[in-house]
Amino acid sequence: MSIRGFCLGTNSWSLWPTLPGLRGLLVLGLILGLQTASSNAFYLPGLAPVNFCEVKGETNYCQSSIELYVNRLDSVESVLPYEYNTFDFCHDFKKPSPSENLGQVLFGERITSSPYEFSFNKSETCVKVCMKSYDTAKEDQKKKLDFLKRGMQLNYQHHWIIDNMPVVWCRDINGGNKYCTTGFPIGCFVTQSGVSSDACFMHPEFNKTNTYYIFNHVDITITYHSENEVDWYVSKLVSARLEPKSYKHVDENHLTCNGTPMEIPGDYTDKLNITYTYSVKFEENKQIRWGSRWDYILVSMSHTRIQWFSILNSFVVVLFLTGMVAMIILRTLHKDIIRYNQEDIQKDYGWKLVHGDVFRPPRHGMLLSILLGQGTQVLIMTFITLFLACLGFLSPANRGALMTCSVVLWVLMGASAGYVSAKVYKSFRGLKWKTNFLLTALLCPGVVFVDIFIMNLILWIEGSSSAISFGTLIGILALWFGISVPLTFLGAYVGSFQKFDYPVSTNQIPRHIPHQDFIRRPLFSIIIGGVLPFGCIFIQLFFILNSIWSHQMYIMFGFLFLVFIILLITCSEATILLCYFHLCSEDYHWWWRAFLTSSFTAVYFFAYAVYYFFARLKITGIASTILYFGYTMIMVLIFFLFTGTIGFFSCFIFISKIYSVVKVD
Repeated sequence: MSIRGFCLGTNSWSLWPTLPGLRGLLVLGLILGLQTASSNAFYLPGLAPVNFCEVKGETNYCQSSIELYVNRLDSVESVLPYEYNTFDFCHDFKKPSPSENLGQVLFGERITSSPYEFSFNKSETCVKVCMKSYDTAKEDQKKKLDFLKRGMQLNYQHHWIIDNMPVVWCRDINGGNKYCTTGFPIGCFVTQSGVSSDACFMHPEFNKTNTYYIFNHVDITITYHSENEVDWYVSKLVSARLEPKSYKHVDENHLTCNGTPMEIPGDYTDKLNITYTYSVKFEENKQIRWGSRWDYILVSMSHTRIQWFSILNSFVVVLFLTGMVAMIILRTLHKDIIRYNQEDIQKDYGWKLVHGDVFRPPRHGMLLSILLGQGTQVLIMTFITLFLACLGFLSPANRGALMTCSVVLWVLMGASAGYVSAKVYKSFRGLKWKTNFLLTALLCPGVVFVDIFIMNLILWIEGSSSAISFGTLIGILALWFGISVPLTFLGAYVGSFQKFDYPVSTNQIPRHIPHQDFIRRPLFSIIIGGVLPFGCIFIQLFFILNSIWSHQMYIMFGFLFLVFIILLITCSEATILLCYFHLCSEDYHWWWRAFLTSSFTAVYFFAYAVYYFFARLKITGIASTILYFGYTMIMVLIFFLFTGTIGFFSCFIFISKIYSVVKVD
C-alpha cells in the first residue's frame, strides 16, 4: 500500500482493511490538517508487493504460482458464519493454512488453503477441481447434502482471496450500473411458491419450484500491471474478479462448461454427483498501479457511493450547534462572573448560591468512580485505534489488525483505568481503595467476558467458525489477569495517594434544593442530553452496522475519526450546557447527571440497533437473534462508558473553572 492511503481508509468491519489510493484523500487531508507525500517506492511495513512472472517455480524476484485462499462463509440472513471446510466443497488439506492473529480469531476469520491454484499468465478453460458424490440412502452423505441446501436457502456467501485481495463478484443492475461485492453465493433456491432468492433472478432458466441451483463453476479474471524492476520484467496483480455459474456436467471425461444448470430438487432421494470446475484468464492493465489496486472495488460498488452531502451537512450542523452552545455559555457566564464579583452585591443568587455544596460527594461514589475509570480506558483505546487506522497502519495485509490493536491497547490502558478510578474515589472521600481497584479491574470486563462466553456457547452449539476455542479463552483470561489487572493495580496504587483540588470548600450541612419543575428534573435533561450527540453519529452508525451485519465494506474511515472528534465535542458541550442550567436552578447534584446526560446517547444507539434489526436485516432463527443483541449490548456498554466519561470530566472542568474565578466569602 502506498503512502497515498494515508488517512481515508476503508473497512470491512470483520477484516478492517485500510484501502489506499482513494481520490478523496487530498480533501480529507486538508480537513485533518495532515500533509502526505506520494511515493510509489514507499510502502508501510509488511505491505511489500508480490512480484509474479512466467518463470516456473520461484526466484529471488518473482514467483509463477498464484494461490487462492478461502475465508469463512457468512450470510445476511444468519449471524452464524461457518468455515469453508464445514461445507462439502473441494478441499486441499495438504497445503498449510495461513496463521491467524488474535483479531482474526475473535472475529471468526478462518482463512484456509484451497485446491484452486493458477500459473501466472496461463489461461485455462473448464478445469476440473473435484467431484462430490451423494447417496441419500447413506446418513452421513445425506447430512452433507442437506447442510449444503441449507446454505443455499440462507444465501451463504463464499469469500475468496488472491494475493491478499478479495475476489470480487460484479453483476449488472438497473440503469446499466454494476453492483459488486466481495462475496458470491453458494447457489440459490426457488421456493415451492415460486419465490426466488437474489442470485436466481439473474438467470431466467432458474425457474423450477422447490429446486436448488448450486454454483459449481467460476470464471475468474485476474488483472495485472507489468513494469521493469532491477533489470527484471515482473508483474503485480491489481484486481481479481469472478462470475459464478451453474453447469450440469454429463460427461466427466469431456467437460464443456455449458448447457443446463446443476439442479438439486428439494425432495431429491437418489444418487447425485456435483463436479466443481473453473476457468481463469489474465488481462494486463497499464493504468492501475499496485498502490491503487483496491480502488476498483470501491468505484464499482454502488453501496459505497455514500451521500457526501448528507455527511457534510451533518458535520456543518453539528459545528453550528456546538458553536452556538459555546457562545451562549461563555457570554452568559461572563455576565454572571462580573455581577457576582461586584462589591455592592449583598446577596448571592443563581449558581453562586450552591458553592458550598457543588463538590459534595455523590451517592454511590464507588460505582461512579469505577465507571469513570473504565470509560477512560475505553476512550483512550478508541482514540488511539481510530487514529492509527486513519493513518493507514492497520493494513489489509494483516487481517484482524484493528481488533488485535484494540485488545492490546485495552490491556495496556489498565493503568489509566486504575489511576482515574482511584483518584476520583479518593476525591469522593472514599476509604476502600482496594475494593475500588478490584471492582475497576473486574466489573465491566467481567460483564463483557460473561456476555462473550454465553455467545460463544451458542456458537459452539451451532458449530460456527466464530466460536472461540478453549485455548483462546484461556489466552484472553491470561491477558486480562496477567497484564491488565496488575497494571490496573499499579494505576490504582498511584491514584490512591492523589485527589482533585476543589476551588471551594464544602459546607457541613447540605443545602436545601428548591422544587424543580418537570423540564429541570434530571430524567428530562438526561433524555434530551443524548439527542445532539446521537444526531452527529447516526449516519456513520448506519454504515458501521451495514459493515458488521450486512458484510459490506466501510469506506469512510477518515470521516469516522472526524465524527468521533465531533462526538467528543458535542457530548462535552451538551453536558456543560445542561449542567449550567441545573446549577442556576440551585440543583447541585450534578455528578451522576453529568455522566448519564452524555452516556444516554448509548440508549439511542441501542434503539437504533433495534430498528435496524427489524427494518434492514433478514436475520432468522433464535440463535442469530440472541447473537445479534448479545454483541450489540457489548457495543452499547462500550459506548455508554466512554461517552459518559467525556460528559463527566467536561462538566467537572467547567464547574471547577467557574467557581475558581468568583469571590466566595
